[in-house]
Amino acid sequence: MGDRTRIKESAAALNLSLDGIRIINPDTSEDLGNFAERYMKMRRSKGVSEEEAIKAMKDPNYYGSMMVAMHQADGLVSGTSEFSGSVLRPLFRIIKVAPNTSTASSCMIMEVDDTRFGEEGVLFFADCGVIPAPSSEQLADIAVSTANLAKHLMGIKPRVAMLSYSTKGSAGHPEIEKIQTATHLAKVKAADTDLDADFDGEIQVDAALVPDVARVKSLDSRVAGHANVLIFPDLNSGNIASKLLKHMARANAYGQILLGLDRPAADVSRGSNAHDILGVAAIVGLQSIEYNMLFPGAGLNLPGE
Repeated sequence: MGDRTRIKESAAALNLSLDGIRIINPDTSEDLGNFAERYMKMRRSKGVSEEEAIKAMKDPNYYGSMMVAMHQADGLVSGTSEFSGSVLRPLFRIIKVAPNTSTASSCMIMEVDDTRFGEEGVLFFADCGVIPAPSSEQLADIAVSTANLAKHLMGIKPRVAMLSYSTKGSAGHPEIEKIQTATHLAKVKAADTDLDADFDGEIQVDAALVPDVARVKSLDSRVAGHANVLIFPDLNSGNIASKLLKHMARANAYGQILLGLDRPAADVSRGSNAHDILGVAAIVGLQSIEYNMLFPGAGLNLPGE
C-alpha cells in the first residue's frame, strides 16, 4: 500500500521480487471516490466534508481499513512507521466492534525460550495497546476475547490469570476489588458463550506462572502456576511487561493483535523487525479464516450502510 515507484525502488534495493504482490496507491485508486463517499456518510455526524473524506482516504491506513471493511482485504497489518494512534484511529472510525461485543482491545503473543512458562513458552498478554484504565466489565471482556484467541490459534484450554499486586486478598484496595469483580464477570461471560477456559484472580504474576510460588501461597486452582493468558490491570502494566519481556528476555513478540473489532487487524510496533511482522501477518491470516468463531456475526455489515 503506497506509492508504486517508491515500493518498487525499495524492493529492488533489497533484491526482493514483487511477483504476485498487488500494489495499491490510494492517491490514484479507482475506488478512492467510492471509499471517500462511504467515509463521508459514516462521519456525517462529525461534519466531514467531501474534501476531508478524500484526504483521509489517501492515507494508507484509512484506505486499508476501508478495504478490510468492504471485504476487499481479509485483514490489516500496519504501524511500523507510525504512532499507534495513526493506525488505531482509522480502524476504530471505520470498523466498529463486533456484534455482541462491547470492548475493542488488543493482545500481545509472547514466545520465550523457557518452555516451562505458559503453553510451551507461549503466553498471551492483554491489554497492551488500547484501553488505558479498563473497568471491571472491560477487563472481563478483554479476558474472554484473549482466551478465545488463545484457544482458536493454538487449540489449547486457556488458563487465564487476572493479574494484580495482590493474591487472594493479601492487600485491600478498590483496584483489587475491580480485579476480583472482573474475574467473576469473566467466568460468567465465558459460561454464557460456552468457552471452556479457567479463570483465576486476583493473583500476582509469580503465583500465576511459577508452580513453586503457587504452592507456597497455598493456591489450589488450574491456573495458579500454569497460566498461559495474562490479563493486566491497566495499559501501563501490560505495555511495560510486554516490552520488558521482548527486550530483556529476547522474547518473540507478536502484536498488537486487535480484539473485538468486526474485522481482523493488527497494529505492530515501530520497533518490530521482519520476523515480528511475518508472525503478526500469519496470526491475522489465521484469524480471518474463521473470524466468526471468535466473534459470531462479525463481518456481515458494510460501512456507510
